[in-house]
Amino acid sequence: QVQLVESGGGLVQAGGSLRLSCRASGHYTMAWFRQTPGKERAFVAGINWIGGTTDYADSVQGRFSVSRDNTKNTLYLQMNGLKPEDTAVYYCAARFDYMFSSSPRDYNYWGQGTQVTVAS
Repeated sequence: QVQLVESGGGLVQAGGSLRLSCRASGHYTMAWFRQTPGKERAFVAGINWIGGTTDYADSVQGRFSVSRDNTKNTLYLQMNGLKPEDTAVYYCAARFDYMFSSSPRDYNYWGQGTQVTVAS
């Protein structure tokens, strides 16, 4: 049974920072997605199984950083320079593959989501 538990969301002022964590029950290729009401989950950042390859959505490139600690089976998303348009529920996702995917349909396992709200 794959379990993903997220933490670290909250309310922050524009320009501020937050760090999200996602503790997994095992070792998987993982990614972060976010979702706002009425929209599909959108890719934010991904990191491969080893942790040597990452990718980001254009909207967060240069502001967000994804990393993982394989000794703790934990995925992180460091978010700097937050903007009101970053407000969303953030989800971590896992798949049994060497490489991540930017499509939410390619992931079988999801965390419960954590709310990030950026005030202007």
